[in-house]
Amino acid sequence: MSSAVHWEVPASLRPAYEVCRDITQRHARTYYLAATLLPGPRRPHVWALYAFARVSDDLVDEPTGDPAQDLAAWRAATMAALRSHGPAPDPQASPVLAALRCTRECLGLGVGAVEEFLDSMAMDLHVGEYATYADLRRYMRGSAAVIGEMTAPLLGASGEAAMTHAAALGEAFQFTNFVRDVAEDRGRGRTYLPLEDLARHAVTVAELDECVRTRRPTPAVRRLLADEVDRGLHLYELARPGLNMVDGRCQPCVAVAFDLYRQILVQIRQCRYDVFARRIVVPTLRRGTAVLGAFSRYARLGSSRGS
Repeated sequence: MSSAVHWEVPASLRPAYEVCRDITQRHARTYYLAATLLPGPRRPHVWALYAFARVSDDLVDEPTGDPAQDLAAWRAATMAALRSHGPAPDPQASPVLAALRCTRECLGLGVGAVEEFLDSMAMDLHVGEYATYADLRRYMRGSAAVIGEMTAPLLGASGEAAMTHAAALGEAFQFTNFVRDVAEDRGRGRTYLPLEDLARHAVTVAELDECVRTRRPTPAVRRLLADEVDRGLHLYELARPGLNMVDGRCQPCVAVAFDLYRQILVQIRQCRYDVFARRIVVPTLRRGTAVLGAFSRYARLGSSRGS
């Protein structure tokens, strides 16, 4: 697929993509690091997809006005921008949407996935908790799985199986954030850990809030988070077969993203599930090792194929 795609962005849109690059670099270190391993012409499209998702999310999570009105206006502007028969957005006034429009045309993306994503962002305005894991997965379908599916063509992946694994990887990334960011989410009045899981461990939302206040997990909360880490690691195993379904030139990127996001859960386990004292991050040395390992594996693969 990748050989038939014209990846280069028009010179007139390069400043817009630079805005997207800056957003990605500032807010998603692991995502940005992984994207640097892509072939150069493909990187701007990753930045555009991330920047769109980030701006949308910030309208809800970091509001500067009325989040419902601002999200509705952003949705209207996005849909107008993505209509192929409509005028292209002004790259100076709307750099993220201008880049997204170009990326959508380059990758042949439909608008349905974008609408699903924005639907999930709207849910955050009025849904603060999820009774069951099935309920949470319906949210993650729009907020994460569709992002995986939109990224798949960029990586040269296609077909039903590849899309299934791409969606699973998107869910794995987001569920990792849910486990790591329990304290931050409670600060916004949200609980992304299913209430049925809390009940199974006799944990209440009030107990989570007390852990946030004391910056220390209780034994019951540690047991709860241990189960959630196991669930997250299972999601990565569901996604793992998809690593070999992408373009060989993109495999180092996907391998690094997979390894480093998964490593967050490993770090949470190693610190005995204390996600309240500090934000869990992957050590710099471990990040460097992941990059070198991905390149080494790709080099051996390329050599064995005679490329």
